[in-house]
Amino acid sequence: MRVIAGTWGGRRLIAPPGTATRPTSDRVREALFSMLGDLDGARVLDLFAGSGALGIEALSRGAAFCTFVDRDRRAIAALRSNLASLQVDRDAFAVYPQTALGALKKASTRGDAYDVVFLDPPYADSGRLAPALDELLGAVVAPGARVVSESDRRAPTELRIAVETERRYGDTLIRIHRA
Repeated sequence: MRVIAGTWGGRRLIAPPGTATRPTSDRVREALFSMLGDLDGARVLDLFAGSGALGIEALSRGAAFCTFVDRDRRAIAALRSNLASLQVDRDAFAVYPQTALGALKKASTRGDAYDVVFLDPPYADSGRLAPALDELLGAVVAPGARVVSESDRRAPTELRIAVETERRYGDTLIRIHRA
């Protein structure tokens, strides 16, 4: 796994050991970021961050700040290692080792607003989590924000936010929603 483009393009990333984390493939990330286009100055939220590949890719392509959230301690360790090896400026990110729903509640309380939100829950939990994610997202997305959901094509993450673009890559379904 590697950073596709931008400041750290071509640099390797590590994934946490085990099968609990399913990193987004380089091919899918490349296509996704082509669809997203310019991210200069964007505030990004990477929920279910795992190795941090999506948020790190956003920072590499000009995002101003990324909040990384994951509850798995091995994922957080891999994420922190990736950020350190790339020497990402400490003012450009925050890492929260907690659940996505807990992080959304706290972000809402703080008044945080994001321009891009990456939602990549474990495929098996996507259907169960979708209603709560849908409800909590509204309080943390900036006007015109994009929410990127990644799921199994047979069990998509259903959100009420309008779908702007949808693409399939094998069994992976990427939807870009516009707030």
